[in-house]
Order: sequence, then C-alpha cells, then structure tokens
Amino acid sequence: MQVPDDLRYTQDHEWLRIDGEEAVMGITEYAATELGDIVFVELPRTGTAVETAQSLGVIESVKTASDLFAPAAGEIVAINDALADKPELVNDDPYGEGWMIRLKLSDPAAASAGGGHLMDADAYRKLVEAG
Repeated sequence: MQVPDDLRYTQDHEWLRIDGEEAVMGITEYAATELGDIVFVELPRTGTAVETAQSLGVIESVKTASDLFAPAAGEIVAINDALADKPELVNDDPYGEGWMIRLKLSDPAAASAGGGHLMDADAYRKLVEAG
C-alpha cells in the first residue's frame, strides 16, 4: 500500500497535498481499496467554502457510500470533473488522476504544520496498521 511521504492525512483517510496557499485533496489508497470499486463521486461546486472536517461530498462503491470530509478549511477552487465519467480513477490512481478537489486554504501555515488533526505519513501508516 502506498502512503506518499509528501502528503498530510486525516483519520477519515483523506489526503492533502499542500502547494503554497492551495492544496489538492483525495482519498488514500487504503480507503479506495476498502471501499472496493468506486462507481460514483459527488463533489461540491467550485466557490464553495468549507470548514475543516465538514462533509463536502459522497463517494459510492459497489459495497457502500461514504461521506467525504474537508481535511482543511478553505474555498473550493477546482474539482476533478473527470470523476463524473470515470469514478474508477480513484481506485486506479488515488494520489494522481483520482484527486477530488483543489482548495484555496484559509490558513496555509496551519495546514502545512499539520493543523492539529492532520497526520504525516508515518502517523497515518500506524493508524492503518492498528486497524
């Protein structure tokens, strides 16, 4: 299982790739594997403001449906429109083509520092190993 070292992670298995004042979000390979074949992804509209841990969409698989939660506060500046036609990109490439949203961060420094709830790769690996 891949857990890239350059990302931040939540206990809900979302990842955040910080790039200055913006960040890209998706779900981890672990989450995608646990969900099974992804069949639908519902994402918020561009321009939507979100708070940390706020539900911002839904991901559905052949097994279940799960809420997606914002890993950081900010404004949605882009969504991955490709997921509307190819939700399986989340399974195929969760850290690349399967990204979900791009946020303009409300507090880039807090997100970069972990923001209290974001984990580094080592902490996330321990979470997954603990079950």
